Amino acid sequence: MRRTIEAICTGTARPFNGAETSAIAKYPHEGTVQLLEEGFAPDEQADRRVHGGPHKAVHLYPLDHHAVWREELQDESARAFLDEPGAFGSNLSVSAIRESDVFIGDRFRLGTALVELSQPRQPCWKVDHRFGVKGMTARIVKTGRSGWYFRVLEIGEVQAGDALERVEDGDRDWSVARVFTALVQGKASRAEWEALARHPRLSPEMQAMAVRRLG
Repeated sequence: MRRTIEAICTGTARPFNGAETSAIAKYPHEGTVQLLEEGFAPDEQADRRVHGGPHKAVHLYPLDHHAVWREELQDESARAFLDEPGAFGSNLSVSAIRESDVFIGDRFRLGTALVELSQPRQPCWKVDHRFGVKGMTARIVKTGRSGWYFRVLEIGEVQAGDALERVEDGDRDWSVARVFTALVQGKASRAEWEALARHPRLSPEMQAMAVRRLG
């Protein structure tokens, strides 16, 4: 699999909801961007307890989903956000790639960097607040249009127009779509949760979620 990176998006923490801040608004970065162990430099996460870190260094939200949301959303101001490649807080804008196409542990050459797929994205209320549409987060959970995260194995440099190329297959039993169904939607057998609880390439956060499902 080889796809073209249409935009590299980064953001800074800004006022978002009263006293709360967020960096969910991310915009295209011109030129070459350095990719380090915990993400692009510069890129920020406001609440480091739940965002960012080595296992959630780079977020990809499939650009094809924007077209689907455009059909579903009725509010014109909300639809306007979909023209932005980083509308869902994603760092990578890439077409023709979805949650069913990629697997836990897949390794990709991203510019000169090497990244590994670590987990699906678990959506939060900030999506609703950013778009001003109640129920978008619930809709993501229901449809599985989640996007996913990469960890960085080799730092490097990336720019729009570079390739995102899979160079090593991960666990073909566990697509992002299947993991999301099992852990976020909770639709799985006990054996599946046990497998995810000890999966060596799944992020510790998602392994812990599997343990809670077992509990």
